[in-house]
Amino acid sequence: MNIVGPLKSFLNRLGMLYVRSLCAREYRKQKYLGINERPIEFAFLFRQLAEFWPKTILDVGTGMTALPHLMRNCGFLVTATDNIKDYWPAGMTNRHYHVVNDDITRTALTETFDVITCISVLEHIHGHREAMISMYKLLKPGGRLILTCPYNENTYVSNVYKLPDSSVRDDFSFATQAFSRKELASWLSDSAFELLEQEYWQFFSGEFWTCGEKLSHPARVTRKDRHQLCCLSFVKPANKTRATSSPTQ
Repeated sequence: MNIVGPLKSFLNRLGMLYVRSLCAREYRKQKYLGINERPIEFAFLFRQLAEFWPKTILDVGTGMTALPHLMRNCGFLVTATDNIKDYWPAGMTNRHYHVVNDDITRTALTETFDVITCISVLEHIHGHREAMISMYKLLKPGGRLILTCPYNENTYVSNVYKLPDSSVRDDFSFATQAFSRKELASWLSDSAFELLEQEYWQFFSGEFWTCGEKLSHPARVTRKDRHQLCCLSFVKPANKTRATSSPTQ
């Protein structure tokens, strides 16, 4: 008697029952804690995807988010990765999408992609220059990197949560950097990346991410205005020539 089929069917129903129960419990326990930066970042991301229309995407630092699943729903072939071993000491399971364990600073991936997305992740990686070099290598010629991160045009901060006027008081096991024009220039000098677009956004009244009062509505500003976050789009030139300048706004 073949019991494999019925057993698989039973386990599938049991798994679906657990997922439905978990989703229902989360639905009932929803609490409004304020809107975060994702609407701004995702709007930038999906506008870039709609303009470029890629086939393959690598999402770096997926964590437990549903972003790869959302991009897959659009038809793109998506590979999701995260440094699970080092950044999730208690382990991590993403119930939306399969996540490959990979350290982007010394990636084991060999496949190349049309687009790489890195949404609010690079600021948590100490070796950000190594991460950018890896992402450059994993892009096909002509491919794009879509990146968002805390940013201050003039000043780099190794961990904004340690600033005295930061609203974050939790002692996280990871740092959150705020990058500046100097770091951006280093990313360009380390590779032949060209900067296609950079949006500046103000979320707080202070100089850096999480510092000061949070604005009721984030505002898109210029590089000369106060800002704490930016959305960037890079291209890996098809002819692999080194970038000599970057656009300004």
